[in-house]
Amino acid sequence: MASVCILDEFEVHKNEEFLSIAEELKPELHRTDIAPVRLLTLEQDGNPEPAIAEEEAPEKLKEKRLKKDEKVILDFGNHHVGYVTLDLASAGSHQDAPAYIYLKFAERLDELNTDVSSYNGWISKGWIQEEYLHVDVLPAKIELPRRYAFRYLEIKVLDVSLKFSLVINGVTAQAVSAVSEETVPGIQTEDEVLKEIDRVSIRTLKNCMQLVFEDGPKRDRRMWLGDLRLQARANYKTFHNTEMVKRCLYLFGGLTFNEGKIPACLFLEPEIEPDDTYLFDYALLYGSVLLDYYRATKDEKTLKDLYPIAIRQIEIGLTYLNEEGVIPDRSGEFWCFVDWGEGLNTQAASLAILIYSMRYGIRLAEYMGDEKTILWLDEKMQELKRSAIRHFWDEEQKLFVSGRDRQISWATQVWMILARVFDKEKNRELILHTIEVNPRIRMVTPYMYHHYIDALIRSDEKDRALDEMKRYWGEMIRDGADTFWELYNPYNKYESPYGSVAVNSFCHAWSCTPTYFLRKFYLPENQQ
Repeated sequence: MASVCILDEFEVHKNEEFLSIAEELKPELHRTDIAPVRLLTLEQDGNPEPAIAEEEAPEKLKEKRLKKDEKVILDFGNHHVGYVTLDLASAGSHQDAPAYIYLKFAERLDELNTDVSSYNGWISKGWIQEEYLHVDVLPAKIELPRRYAFRYLEIKVLDVSLKFSLVINGVTAQAVSAVSEETVPGIQTEDEVLKEIDRVSIRTLKNCMQLVFEDGPKRDRRMWLGDLRLQARANYKTFHNTEMVKRCLYLFGGLTFNEGKIPACLFLEPEIEPDDTYLFDYALLYGSVLLDYYRATKDEKTLKDLYPIAIRQIEIGLTYLNEEGVIPDRSGEFWCFVDWGEGLNTQAASLAILIYSMRYGIRLAEYMGDEKTILWLDEKMQELKRSAIRHFWDEEQKLFVSGRDRQISWATQVWMILARVFDKEKNRELILHTIEVNPRIRMVTPYMYHHYIDALIRSDEKDRALDEMKRYWGEMIRDGADTFWELYNPYNKYESPYGSVAVNSFCHAWSCTPTYFLRKFYLPENQQ
């Protein structure tokens, strides 16, 4: 695992005016009562992808009398984010010992077959959604205090005395979100695969829209700037909740540190606070979020307030250049994310993202009428494009390389295309050649696949982009996705950057963008 880029001198600079604006935009959450739709029994064959052996109606739950080591599995029919209440009782003789119960929440069915006791990854196992309860007195109605992201709930009796059994009279839940799916009509198309991809995209986005745009409601539950950028784009074509985007922009703008750097993410509780982690690429993309917001709203005040912060991120980015006009290779550190691909060298991509952010900076400056900044950024951007070609273009291989070992990856090519280092026709040649070569360092996250789809569209390969969307996100659905996942590698479906899929997020913000692409580039009549 790469080391985290924690700032040596962590000093938060608060803009109370910006934070006050953000607080006024805090949303009221929609609350929806949900209940299980069926009871399941799984086949016990050791298969990591379990098959359903038996289904029962949810009304059968209260008829069961559960003794030691017996369990029930509840299916709530779809992925939800919310709070759960258990209505428990006993049957038999008077309860003469506590009921000892184990609860396991799962976003995917195969999580129920995962042995989480052996987890030893680098992210805390505290994120695993399991609970151990001692219930001293039955009957009891227990409102679980935590918020869960789940479709399935396993309730297992670890122990009761020989004299009584546990009875589950009911399990209810209240799902929460800042938005409602009912406000977004489905897309008009005859393609059933695209309809399903759009539907799952919207469900993913909705479940990540809480008090802010969260990256994942199961794990992290905070706001990452890279996720925010993609969520906002999908939101403009679906829920059109511009106030939440504005809130998030002001939160990041109101909590900077160390020379005006924007943090990679923000914690929400017990109060809103920046993480002490800086990501080079995420900070640079703040200007992209601001520009998208302004184009969607024409909100002059917000643009004027936050424009200096966006330009400051570019100024900071330029300080990382060496005398050769490139960024030194820091791929051993978690300082420029790009993708989770194992062994990915990010040197060339980091320069491309800097160039990309400068183009957005120029657009912001144009809206602000800031001619001096326009000239400065354009001159510097052209200089860096030449530097990218001089240092990273391999004429013999017709691909960009990265790092001392001249690594060839999908991510490097994609970001160089999005940076428009070459013209559109040469970018098209580059993306087609990349597909033909199929570099060994592949893309593994929907975040990187979003940028790949974007690069195809910008290279006039819209049909291929649509096919790739159907292949990647469609395959995720065929593998059981109710919401789209944090990481999906079709070549290794149990890959995890954390040491185990037990802590992977299976409803993740950066995976929701097919609905954005479909509604903007393919089915414009479906734009909201």
